[in-house]
Parts: sequence; C-alpha cells; structure tokens
Amino acid sequence: MQEKYSPLEVEHDARIDWLARDAYRVTENALDAKGQPKPKFYACSMLPYPSGKLHMGHVRNYTINDMLARSLRMKGHNVLMPMGWDAFGLPAENAALKNGVPPAKWTYENIAYMKGQMQAMGLAIDWSREVATCDPTYYKWNQWLFLKMLEKGIAYRKTQVVNWDPVDQTVLANEQVIDGRGWRTGALVEKREIPGYYLKITDYAEELLDHVQLGNPKATLTGWPDKVRLMQENWIGKSEGVRFAFPHEIKGTDGQLIQDGKLYVFTTRADTIMGVTFCAVAPEHPLATHAAQGNAKLAAFIEDCKKGGTTEAELALKEKEGLPTGLFVTHPLTGEKVEVWIGNYVLMSYGDGAVMGVPAHDERDFAFAKKYGIPIKQVVAVAGEAFSTDAWAEWYGDKQKGACVHSGVLDGLGHKAAVDKVAELLGAKGLGEKKTTWRLRDWGISRQRYWGTPIPIIHCEEHGAVPVPERDLPVVLPQDCVPDGSGNPLHKHEGFHAGVVCPVCGKPAKRETDTMDTFVDSSWYFMRYCDPANAEQMVAGGADYWMPMNQYIGGIEHAILHLLYARFWTKVMRDLGLVKIDEPFTHLLTQGMVLNHIYSRRTEKGGKEYFWPHDVEHLLDGTGKIIGAKLKNAVGSLPVGTPIDYEGVGTMSKSKNNGVDPQDLIEKYGADTARLYTMFAAPPEATLEWNDTAVEGSHRFLKRVWAFGAKLAAMDKSAAEASVAGKQSLKDVEFGPQAKALRFELHSALKQVDYDYQRMQYNTVVSGVMKMLNALESFKGHGSPGADVALIEGFSILLRCLYPATPHITHVLWEELGYAGQFGGLLDTAWPKVDDNALRQDEVELMLQVNGKLRGALRVAADASKDAIEAAALASPDFAKFAEGKPAKKVVVVPGRLVNVVV
Repeated sequence: MQEKYSPLEVEHDARIDWLARDAYRVTENALDAKGQPKPKFYACSMLPYPSGKLHMGHVRNYTINDMLARSLRMKGHNVLMPMGWDAFGLPAENAALKNGVPPAKWTYENIAYMKGQMQAMGLAIDWSREVATCDPTYYKWNQWLFLKMLEKGIAYRKTQVVNWDPVDQTVLANEQVIDGRGWRTGALVEKREIPGYYLKITDYAEELLDHVQLGNPKATLTGWPDKVRLMQENWIGKSEGVRFAFPHEIKGTDGQLIQDGKLYVFTTRADTIMGVTFCAVAPEHPLATHAAQGNAKLAAFIEDCKKGGTTEAELALKEKEGLPTGLFVTHPLTGEKVEVWIGNYVLMSYGDGAVMGVPAHDERDFAFAKKYGIPIKQVVAVAGEAFSTDAWAEWYGDKQKGACVHSGVLDGLGHKAAVDKVAELLGAKGLGEKKTTWRLRDWGISRQRYWGTPIPIIHCEEHGAVPVPERDLPVVLPQDCVPDGSGNPLHKHEGFHAGVVCPVCGKPAKRETDTMDTFVDSSWYFMRYCDPANAEQMVAGGADYWMPMNQYIGGIEHAILHLLYARFWTKVMRDLGLVKIDEPFTHLLTQGMVLNHIYSRRTEKGGKEYFWPHDVEHLLDGTGKIIGAKLKNAVGSLPVGTPIDYEGVGTMSKSKNNGVDPQDLIEKYGADTARLYTMFAAPPEATLEWNDTAVEGSHRFLKRVWAFGAKLAAMDKSAAEASVAGKQSLKDVEFGPQAKALRFELHSALKQVDYDYQRMQYNTVVSGVMKMLNALESFKGHGSPGADVALIEGFSILLRCLYPATPHITHVLWEELGYAGQFGGLLDTAWPKVDDNALRQDEVELMLQVNGKLRGALRVAADASKDAIEAAALASPDFAKFAEGKPAKKVVVVPGRLVNVVV
C-alpha cells in the first residue's frame, strides 16, 4: 500500500468500489446469514432545498445520519437512508427574476451539483429512491390527496387576507414585506381578500396535542426533545375559557343589528370581567367598517393597518395603536356602556376578531390604556401587594395568585371559582358559555405563485370551482416560464389553459393558477421514499415496512411548522386508509448550527461590509481574548492592517462572508476530514464553532491512522491473521503482559465507544478512537508473546469504530491490510464485540495517597484482598519516603481506584 495518505485518491477508489457493487441499495425484508429477517431501521435527514451548494450545516446533518446508518448496518439492521430535493419554492423564482432563466433549469442544475457534492462526501444514500418534489410523478400525489381531502371536507375554499404588491401585481410572503413595502418594488403593500384553499388541521388539534404534550399520558413522541415538544404544544395552543357577548344596538345601513347585536370575545381570564374598560376589534371587523363610514380618520387608520405583515408574530412586534370608534357595547353583567376601539394588534382571523380590554390585569392592555388614557380598574388583589396604575407589576397578570375585588358577587373568589361563576351568570343570560379554543388555525395552502404544485381545480362560469378528475392527474406545471415580476406567469401561459373544459358541463373553462404551499411537498416525502417508483399508488407495501421512521434528523428551525404539517398529513393518510401509523417520526434529533466568526465595518454611506475570516487577523488582549480585528490581506481598496469590527460568532451565512465551502474543504483535506471534524468538534445537538486549526488537527489524525496501517502492512503477520480470522481462537493465543495491557486499553475504549454510538454522542466516539490509536502507536512490546495478534486485532477494532465517521480511508485500509478476506467487506462486517477476557487484568494500578495527597502508584494483583493491598501500600518505597518515619494510623482502600494511608 502507499506510504503516504492521499485523501482524494483514497476517496475516489472507495467510491468507485461502492458504486460498482451498488453498495447502498436497500430492499424490504432483507435476511441475515441465517435466513432470518433483519430488523429494519429508517434513518432520514430533512430533505434540502437545492439552493446550489451544500453548506457546513448540510455536511454535519448528513454525517450524523451516515454514522447512524453505517453503524446500525454493521450491527445487523436493514437500514434505509434516502435523499431527495425540496425543489419548489420562492428562491427559484427570485433566481429566475435575477438571471432570466426558468426556475426548472436553475433547480435541476443545482440538484445535479449538490448530488455530486453528497456523493463526494461518501454518504450511504440509496439513490434509487431519490425524489424531487418538482417532478410530476411526485406532485401528482399532492394533487390526488388534495382531491381526497376535498371529498372528505378536510380541504375547503374561503377568502383569505394576503399581502398584495400593486406594482408587481402579485401576492407577497410575509417575509417579503419590509417596513410595509414590497421587497422588490418598494411599493406600499395592500391587504386584499382573495379566495384560497385551506386544510382543516384544526380537526386534528386534540390528537396533535395529545401525542406531543409533556406530561400527557397519551403522549407517544417521547423520543423527541422536550423543547421541540413544548414548541409544538405552544403553537397548537389549547386554551380553556369563556366565550361571551357584549350586547349592542348598533345597526348597519340595512337597518339590521350588526352581527345580531352581539360582539363576541373569548377570554381565559373571565375572572377579570368586571375590570373591562374597553373592547378592541380588528380593522376588518364589521363594527370597524361601520364606524369608518363617513369618518375619514378611522378609514385612514384602517387602511394604514392593512400595511405590513398579517401574522400574529409580526403584530406582536408592532407598536400597539388604536382609535376609538365612538360606538358602545353593553357590559353583559353590569349593564355599563363599554367603548369600542379599533386596534392594530387584533387579528380578524383569530377567534371573533375582538378582545375585551382589562388594563389592570393584562400587560398589553395596560400599555394600551396608559397610551390613550383609558381607565384602569383593579379587580384582582393579592395580600401584601399594592396596586398602582403607574407601572406594570408581574403579579397583576398572575391568575394563580389573589382573589376578586370590586367585582360584586365575585368578590373573594379565586381564579377557577370566579371563572365558573361568570360562566354560570352569562349562561343564565344566554350570552356566554365555557369553551375550549386553539391557537392553531387551519392551514392555508394557496400560493399565488408559479413554481409549485398546481392546485387541481377548474373554474367554470356555470359550476364554479370544479375538481380535476383523477384520470387527468397530474395537472402538469409548465417548465418554460420565466417570471418577470408582472404577476404569476401561469395567467398568461396558453399551453397551461389550452383546451380546458369543465368536467361537469364540458364548456370552455379556466385552470386554477394558484399553486400549493411548499410545506405540502415536504409533509410526506419521507413516505414516498418507501415506494418511490410506484405509479399506481401514493404509498404501498414499502411504507408498511419502513414507517414509522425510526430517526429523523434536522434543524431546530423546522421544529414547528414542518413537523406539525407532516404529523397532520400522516394522520389524514391514516384516516384515508393509506398508512397504518399515527405518527411519522419515532425519534427526532435537532442538530446544532455551525457557527463562524463575523467581521465587518461601516461604509462611508452607512452600510455594512463583511469580510472573509481568511482575510482577517485577530487582536488579542493579555488573556488571549479577541478584542478586535484587522485585515491581514488587502481587500478591494482597503490596505493590510485596516481596523475592522469583530462581531463575535454567528451562524454561517453567505451574506456575512463567514461560510466555509465544503467543496474547498474536500479538495484540500478530503471528505473524511470534513466529516471527522464536524463530528468531533461538538455533540450533535450543540452548536459547533468553526476552527481552522481543529480541522487541520482532524486531518493530521487521519494521516496518523494511515501511517499506522502502512506500518502494519509491512509486518509479517500471517500467524496473526490466522488467529484473528478465527482459525485459532483468541482465547488460545498466549498473550504476554504487554499484549494483555494493550488489549485491555483497546477493549475498554471499545466498550465506551459502543455505548456512545448507542446514544449518538459521536464527538466522544471520535475521542475513543483517538485513544485506541494512541494505545497502538505507543505499544512497546513488539516481539513479545501475542504482540502481533493484539496489534492486528486492535487496528481492526479501530477501523470498524472509525468507519462510520470516515468511510473512505477505513474502507481502503481494511482492503489493503487483508481484513476483508477475514471478515468480509467493511460495509457489512460485524460490529466488534468487547472481549470480557481482555478486560480481566492480572494486575491493576492504584493511586497511592499519604494523608490525602497523591504520592505515587501501586501495582497489585487484580484479585488482591483488602489486607494484601494495605500491606503492599505500607511496604511501598513511596509510603516510606512521604511518611517520614511516622506510623500509619489508618489505611483506606477504594477498590480499583486508590489507597490512602493516614499518618
């Protein structure tokens, strides 16, 4: 074999071998050597968006998955590790606008490049199962299931409020609205109500919550991180409270009472009902619309509220603003008049689009009331606490403390008793009742965009929205469109609309031009991996075999929406008889982000310019702490030595010039080094701070592994090979003291490594393998009994333990050293077993302490009695030296660890 490690050559040879043998193709119901079914294990990383290049977050995610898959395959499992592409979406349209190329061309070119990068990483992916969500053979089933949901009433059509760019004539996502203006045109964004399709995820709210909720006996997702479960629980947001009405006499232009004369609200704090001093309605509420008629100030305020985002999260960050309408409703218990305000923080899509304002016991209402001079009335008191309208105190809003005051019949009641009493009083008046509400809202899937799954609907003047017949699926998206910023190009695509007739009456009709939210694509792709080539069914026997997925791996940024939608989609498929499972993912690992240093400076115009780490030199204080930075290379017109700002570490980003291109890393050090570093630098769940020096250290370690393999290859090892191959049992080999000591170190490390693999702590796996190499390199007993056997056995253990992290170098060394002839190829070689005999020592080394201070070491027989250990300690020269002639008063023996002699 070659004396020097050449990563690119080694990795090329390994991949050629794997490709020739189609090494990673997986089939259902695989059998072991005895003809018994192998236990299945489905390990999957969240599918990537084909943005053009892999980043280090991808490298880390997929290496975690690869280590799991390879180690379990060695342990006898039938392991599926597939890959696909989340290929629809807005970035492709933005690239089309910028480059003038169809999104399809851009997407498929990126897929080809990124697939090549993944193959260069040596990932054990079964590429025969590859899917791309922009392929009609995939999204046909999005359309098919949508039609099934439509039949069952799970999918339905209603109007929705959207962000409308009047210049581009298109709908904008919330993140494309910046300070109330379109990201591309700068035009003031308008709110428009347009029809769209929704999925009734709320029908599944209770089950979605039960399976994930911490402390719920019905919870099944105990293999998920608690923080993710809590995030989902909060997003689903079950609230128990009271829905009730404020009666009113406000009539519309038709002379009829608006909303039958009742303004409904929902509250979890019905115990504070006597503290209501105002009501706030959403700008779209019928009372707001009525009040704005003939009131230019109110009309202008409502129009202003329509600018910006439409989500709850965005409204939470906005300055709370409002205007009084001059309208009044009646308090349902006191009969007092309560003024109605319009509030920019109230969402029409949540509840009834109205809230009761209790400034004394709600922090948001308190701030609103202080801003506009609205009365603040205390109705809950806590013993020993003083209430003041000057500033908000935390106890004001704590429903667990205190009792009602200034509340008539409620006085003295705690939260729960007061809520029950209010519900009773309102119920007697026919104005309210207890109710459970959910923060979760139905999932709007209509997107007024081109690059997505066409919604299979045909619009007929006579019959309205008509589903496309199943026989006509898929509705194929044209791939030749180039968005130009003038709206959805499907509106103008003649081929897309050509020959379309109403399925009911046969008259000319038009296709729906909205496409589906891309979360639809990613809500079931993992099931399609199980039956990727099935043209007749969405899923079949493959899903029955592989699902539920045993281990899902991805970023914490997908902890809510993607996972929630995937869980919902699975439950719908179950209820339609397509799958037999309740939840798609048994275990979830959210890997930490990859961080790097960020350097910048303000430009003359006030903007920010970022610099690549390789162009920067740190300035350190006396303790070695980074306190600044300067350029070590000239950048543009900036000379060497220019001071720049150090911003600390943050997520790798192209925009901040702090990313590391995996391709550059692979070309310089090899894929195995990139993989090893990302596994060794931090536990999978923790953030990883990039360190160029540590990358070089990982590369040096692999060079040492190669060098030891080359050294071993030069040995005359025929007798040792025979022993390791099992032609002569290892227990019959005569191992001398030095060989025994080596085997003890190696099998001790193997025991820990095996445990760390089981708990997916791959950073300590690498540490354990490093200990193995240190033991092998430092072995001094060459030529002693059993030495060659111990070395060859030890290196075989090292290669098998290291293989899942660095498959290329270990594969080649395994083949070069002849291990494949003994054990078979490394891919399916049995996982090494800890030899209990190797862990049995003739002698053990104990620490020797005198008066609690370490003074030396003591070697005794492994089975030495307490008396024998005490005698050996008292007879040792180290004790004689440090006792200074004083007699021993007491000897304390801690078995296997230490002896302490007290003098």
